[in-house]
Amino acid sequence: MKKTNPIGLFDSGIGGTTIWQEINKLMPSENTVFLADQKNAPYGTQTKEAIIALSHKNVKHLVDQGCKLVVVACNTATTNAIDELRASFTIPIIGIEPAIKPASLLTKTSTIGVLATKGTITSDLFTAKLKLYPNVKIIEQIGYNLVTLIEAGKLESQEIKDLLKLYLIPMVEQGMDTLVLGCTHYPYLTPIIKTIIPEDVLIIDSGAAVAKHTQKILQQHDLLNDSTAPGSCIFYSNVDTTVLKTFVPSSHLVREIQF
Repeated sequence: MKKTNPIGLFDSGIGGTTIWQEINKLMPSENTVFLADQKNAPYGTQTKEAIIALSHKNVKHLVDQGCKLVVVACNTATTNAIDELRASFTIPIIGIEPAIKPASLLTKTSTIGVLATKGTITSDLFTAKLKLYPNVKIIEQIGYNLVTLIEAGKLESQEIKDLLKLYLIPMVEQGMDTLVLGCTHYPYLTPIIKTIIPEDVLIIDSGAAVAKHTQKILQQHDLLNDSTAPGSCIFYSNVDTTVLKTFVPSSHLVREIQF
């Protein structure tokens, strides 16, 4: 495996671009290939078996593209399929989970909120993680329809604002002082969220931590790109790329392919 081979990332849609941004910021010389499986979004409403099958398909495509490492830039895919993926492929595979651990260390009221998809919150892995924090009250809230609206390009819509108020205000009323964004789509909602919750409520996502972990794994496998030139970044979607292009720097290639 060459050091110049790309890092692969996939998500059920455009949400994983928040993870790509952190990886590109930390390691700008790395080449990357991003798959947005928008045809099958959202994963949060799919069965576990379907999520595993879709994730396997995506990783295989990235491996066929020569990727040296794959980041599962989707909380739902990670919590439902990460073990199966690691058992099926030989390259390093990095997952992403809701940042409950840092939230539990930062909360002052011992009350944190987790906003995530149904697929994440109902997963066995997420349930097991909750048991690790018996002294923290964890308020779980499924973000029904949020991913669908973001994928439709309705980021600033009144419908999204109304849904966020519906989900977040009861969490604040229960004493939440730290909010975990448990879906890679949700960091794009942060500006709106800040208008709804008190300013002293911390908002945490996993992007920066995943980027640092990716860098560490590449170092361990002697796969960090030594080049000082900016890496090439290609984004693929299996539907029309109009919405994806609005979340990707214009200097990068965005293509529609079937995978």
